[in-house]
Amino acid sequence: MSRQAKRKQNPELIPWRLYVVVGFVMLLFVSLVARAAYIQIIEPDKLRHESDMRTLRTTSNQVQRGLITDRNGDMLAVSVPVRAVWADPKHAHDQNAFEDMRRWQALADVLQEPVEKLVKKVKHNPKKRFVYLKRQVTPAVADYIEQLKIGGIYLKSESRRYYPAGEIAAQLIGITNIDDVGIEGIENTYNTWLTGTPSKQKVRKSRDGRVVERLDIVQEGENSNDIVLSIDQRIQQLAYRELKRATEMYQATSGSVVVIDVLTGEVLAMANTPSYNPNSRENLQSHRMRNRALTDTFEPGSTVKPFVVAAALEAGTVKADELIPTSPGWMRIGGRQVRDSNNYGDMSLSKILVKSSNVGISKLALSMPVQQLLGTYQSMGLGNYSGINLTGESAGLIHDRRRWSDFERATLSFGYGFTATPLQLARMYATLGSGGVLYPVSILKLKEPPAGQQVLSQDVAKSVMQMLVGVTERGGTATKAHIDGYPIAGKTGTSRKAIAGGYGDDYVALFAGVAPVHNPRLAISVVINEPKGDKYYGGDVAGPAFAKIMSGALQMLNVEPISKREAVQLASAPRSAE
Repeated sequence: MSRQAKRKQNPELIPWRLYVVVGFVMLLFVSLVARAAYIQIIEPDKLRHESDMRTLRTTSNQVQRGLITDRNGDMLAVSVPVRAVWADPKHAHDQNAFEDMRRWQALADVLQEPVEKLVKKVKHNPKKRFVYLKRQVTPAVADYIEQLKIGGIYLKSESRRYYPAGEIAAQLIGITNIDDVGIEGIENTYNTWLTGTPSKQKVRKSRDGRVVERLDIVQEGENSNDIVLSIDQRIQQLAYRELKRATEMYQATSGSVVVIDVLTGEVLAMANTPSYNPNSRENLQSHRMRNRALTDTFEPGSTVKPFVVAAALEAGTVKADELIPTSPGWMRIGGRQVRDSNNYGDMSLSKILVKSSNVGISKLALSMPVQQLLGTYQSMGLGNYSGINLTGESAGLIHDRRRWSDFERATLSFGYGFTATPLQLARMYATLGSGGVLYPVSILKLKEPPAGQQVLSQDVAKSVMQMLVGVTERGGTATKAHIDGYPIAGKTGTSRKAIAGGYGDDYVALFAGVAPVHNPRLAISVVINEPKGDKYYGGDVAGPAFAKIMSGALQMLNVEPISKREAVQLASAPRSAE
């Protein structure tokens, strides 16, 4: 029987099947409509949440760290663009990125890492979504990695700090860590100022990572700030070169130089040896990174004798033209002996400084109350912070006690029994050169001269300056610090280093001074720690470095020298009776 005949015999068969199909379709349609209505009307948040989880991202723009420049605009620290190589292990596994090991070998070669180490980082946790492979790679390396097209390997922008001055100003400028956060020096002290805040924006991204819609601003960013230091890079380079030459020549353990502008208190140079290259982070040693000019202390020795004379003149216990008897060249104080290298007889104040007489300066110290001497030291900045506001600065140490023996008072006068930093020593001489005005020390370039404090009478300061001229002239203890055309008011110092139970065989050689005497402009302290060999006196070791730094710096600042005739007249000017 044909199919058509069967249909004619069972006419109800077709409508029943049709009703079933139509009913099923209607039920499916109603279910879809109900489900869509439920999702979109009754519970739409869940779907939106799922969508947002896949597409919404928060992006931030990169803010470069601020520049650090010297007072003339020369770069001391600048950020350069680099890239970070990172991996998405889950994505790498999903794309079977490990099938072509030749690409991984090429990646390992350019990153200078073992290929097994790289692969292990990515394979170790296949569910992880982020792992660094290498930080701060150069743009050229980054371009090469992009061309490898390894699944799950990505690049992101970051910056790296570069220091054009290298080791010359390494301890002062400091360094940042791999995350561009300052950890030493200026970079650390002014980290907040140098670091900007990136702006953050919520965006919608497509599956391939492209931004298809920009939404809300999550956080408004702030630009980073630049810093202009008081440092003069020319003088800094000169100071470091001469300091390094001196420490190498005398095989010293370390050395420091500080150059201060007498008129403003600005630091024009601060150098230390040994130093390090801040652009190479391999094998960094902590002792090379320390800014010894403001962290390390020492007993200043005879460099403080001019301030004992100043204290005595201020106290009125001695007159400028008075003679001090020092025969027979030694004296017993409290059962102990203080002696000079020769018997100089009756000495003027000027001659006491020129010959660096311990006997003469001890008598001056004993002629005044101990608090007068200590007060002068403290008023000149000893035992106090300088105002430079750099991390790690030491205030030095001056004991504050009620009773002092006569011998202790004597040792205070020639620089023992208390400690100072090279920065403090330079500041003391800058105060002498400014006519007794103490300025706060600044490592930042000042827009206008600061307000200073008169801590020493101008007449006394000028008188002591004149007395010091003979130190670098013939017959003085520092003829190697003499500079033709620039008269120096300076003083040598040679102090033995303290050890447990007394003093050892190591010395600290010092020279500090101001120039030119007739128009003071710069104050410099040079400290050479533990020189080896036969020469260890301040005049022999630190004096020549002082002369070269001071002479070169004054010429760089266009300070006009005086003629030989004027220099002779200045050197022979009456200071006090001989």
